[in-house]
Amino acid sequence: MEQQPSPPRWPDRFLGWLLPSELYEELLGDLHEQFAFQAEEFGVQKARWMYFFEVIRFCRPYFLRRRFSADTKYSTSYTYSPTMIRNYFKIAFRNLLKYKGYSFINIFGLATGMAVAMLIGLWVWDELSYNKYHKNYDRIAKVMQRGVFNGEFGAGAHMPIPLGNELQTMYAADFKHVVMSSWTYEHILAYGDKKFTKQGNYLSPNAPDMLSLNMLKGTRTGLKDPSSILLSESVATALFGDNDPMGKIVKIDNRLNVKVTGVYEDLPYNTEFRDMTFIAPWDLYVSTEGWVKRAKDNAEWNNNSWQILAQIAPNSDFETINEKIKGIKIKHVPEIAVFKNEVFLQPMSQWHLYTGWDKTGKSEGRIQYVWLFGIIGVFVLLLACINFMNLSTARSEKRAKEVGIRKAVGSVRSQLISQFFSESLLVVACAFVVSLVLVLLLFPIFNEVADKKLTLLWANPIFWLLGIGFSILTGLIAGSYPSLYLSSFQPVKVLKGTFRAGRFASIPRKVLVVIQFTVSVTLIVGTTIVLRQIQHAKNRPIGYDRNGLITVTMNTPELHQNYNTLRDALIKSGGAVEMSTSSAPATNLNSQNNGFDWEGKDPNFKEQFGTIAVTHDFGKTVGWQFVQGRDFSRNFSTDSSGMVLNETAARYMGLKNPVGKIVKWNGKPFQVVGVVKDMMMGSPFEPVYQTVFMMDYGWANVINIKLNPALSAGESLKKIETVFQKFNPGSPFDYKFSDQEYERKFAAETRIGQLAGIFAALAIFISCLGLFGLASFVAEQRTKEIGIRKVLGATVPNLWGLLSKDFVVLVIISCLISTPIAWYFLNGWLHKYEYRTEISWWIFALAAVGALVITLLTVSFQAIKAALMNPVKSLKSE
Repeated sequence: MEQQPSPPRWPDRFLGWLLPSELYEELLGDLHEQFAFQAEEFGVQKARWMYFFEVIRFCRPYFLRRRFSADTKYSTSYTYSPTMIRNYFKIAFRNLLKYKGYSFINIFGLATGMAVAMLIGLWVWDELSYNKYHKNYDRIAKVMQRGVFNGEFGAGAHMPIPLGNELQTMYAADFKHVVMSSWTYEHILAYGDKKFTKQGNYLSPNAPDMLSLNMLKGTRTGLKDPSSILLSESVATALFGDNDPMGKIVKIDNRLNVKVTGVYEDLPYNTEFRDMTFIAPWDLYVSTEGWVKRAKDNAEWNNNSWQILAQIAPNSDFETINEKIKGIKIKHVPEIAVFKNEVFLQPMSQWHLYTGWDKTGKSEGRIQYVWLFGIIGVFVLLLACINFMNLSTARSEKRAKEVGIRKAVGSVRSQLISQFFSESLLVVACAFVVSLVLVLLLFPIFNEVADKKLTLLWANPIFWLLGIGFSILTGLIAGSYPSLYLSSFQPVKVLKGTFRAGRFASIPRKVLVVIQFTVSVTLIVGTTIVLRQIQHAKNRPIGYDRNGLITVTMNTPELHQNYNTLRDALIKSGGAVEMSTSSAPATNLNSQNNGFDWEGKDPNFKEQFGTIAVTHDFGKTVGWQFVQGRDFSRNFSTDSSGMVLNETAARYMGLKNPVGKIVKWNGKPFQVVGVVKDMMMGSPFEPVYQTVFMMDYGWANVINIKLNPALSAGESLKKIETVFQKFNPGSPFDYKFSDQEYERKFAAETRIGQLAGIFAALAIFISCLGLFGLASFVAEQRTKEIGIRKVLGATVPNLWGLLSKDFVVLVIISCLISTPIAWYFLNGWLHKYEYRTEISWWIFALAAVGALVITLLTVSFQAIKAALMNPVKSLKSE
């Protein structure tokens, strides 16, 4: 039997010493096969010389890069010189230019994702930094009370005046400042012939110091003068222009003359006090408002009509003080012990993000939206990274020979990884620059929708550190899989042409596409549910006619003193068909009281009603809808002690036929004269509150006017303004449309829905951008197959279906995954509303159909383009 010739042994040993073991095994087998072929073709001796030169040719780059240590054991470390790194980026840049279409998709897709993430990051930053303008932010609190009312938890910031006095005296060691406060409310400021309606507060003299106001003129002690006022910079400019405002006399509500003792910097938009454009002394408020003075002098612990703010002492903490003061109100009002009433401090850090409590006492509020949008931002950025990873791995076969050649001439895997990471970082760097431009372009729209005043923090080093770090991290994440995948190719198989990606090579890409559309479809369903919930509440009956209804605040004594003559003049002018006054507008319920009793009431039942004081013509003005009884009438003198209930109040009291029944309030009897349909005065997402309407006893602070429907709104308002200027010349005519005020009740939900819609649209856009790129690649990859199929008789619809079906299947899988995820989270979100819509099956079906249509539209362009290609061109290289 003839012995097979063998190659020389020493080149084999040299290869084993020089090369990594895995590469050595692969190369040795291929070289031996090649030697056998050459020995048969050229003879053994010549084949051995050819074998020797082949080994030297292949190993030369490795030998030149080898570094020996002192003990002759080799090391495989390589030096990355600046030239090498520069070459990496040069090659990366050339690749970007070579494949312009894919580069655009990668850069613009990443830029869009980064822009969304940046906007959301700035929004979250703004939310988390709310109120931090105040230097004592971490020690300021709002004094509040909480309790359990008929089995349900409730809390609020309405406090009595005596509580503030007691905190200042009995707990002086625990507090640095205790500030009594009115509510931020509209008042008229006048200087000469300039008159403006501005929002402001009456505060204790130590408030400016507690709030660390930045005084531009005067000092923080300016409120110690009971007849003084502090103005914000913008208000001072509006009233006095460039003149010095210090010492000037300003009139509040056309009745109080005060002296300007200071001007403070306008408060930023992200503080609870942003609408506080002036501050007047608390003592002035007490001395000029009789009902406030009585509450203070008589120590009325049951009159919870004010706010109390406090700054704790440096050596105190909130938990310790809460334990001390929790029973302070029960001590003075023992009957509220049944409600488990407690006084506590809510830190300023929680004012914005924890605005309420559920029925069990768990705090809730905007913090859920901070988490929600933060997660959305991460997912949208992830979608953009998925695009990059998908397109890079999809095109890996195009670069397989490049990898094989690089490895053959001596590149090690770490160098290849560095090369591909440099390409990834270059793409991210370009995307970061583009994202900054996109953010600047989107700011006006985003700020309007989000009700923010966000700007790029150009001068903030933290912003740049986060931005650059964020970009590097994104580049590493986006480039990780392509780098590791491409650098793992085996050079021998690649260069021999035997490399195949394998039947499972596309699975990672398919998984990433499924993730993309799962996120996108979930956002579509979420946006749809939010908008349906808003529309569901908007379609709710409101119990009155808000069309053509306006309200005017009764700030001045002239409006209080001339009610009847003003009403007659308005109706005679033709601008209005009816007018009345009330203690609250039809769109707001701002007063609740207890102390009510009626026949059949359970002695253990602890009642509470919304209470509204109105004049006789209130029902005609707002369009009450009676279900029982009648309206207040001047023809019945007994109506001065009459009462109108809403339907919820009648059910709440257990009265089937309440008309004619006597209801006592604090011992005074009132006769029920009628029952009206529920008026939507509170949140449209919550049940209507039980409310009683009584005749005005001097509480009224709102004028309600019904515009003449026969005239345009503009014509009616001009006539009404003329009458107001006659009776109230010292004040501007400022009014609010009730329908616009009602729409503001949906502002938070509408804002969330709009933002979610924008993010869903961008997520779909990014996903489709990646899908377009993948479809383009698949069409390019299957060009010859398509040509052969066309030659064999395949039609354009056949080829379109062939190229589209894989993507359609992936989107269907995404829809199946997203359905339970979306239902779980949205069902939980809806349950925080007592008046809520249902989650219907068709919403998920509509989202799925929409996703499929978008997918087909995206893929079809490339599919049809490939199907229409002339097969002669696609097959001519064969």
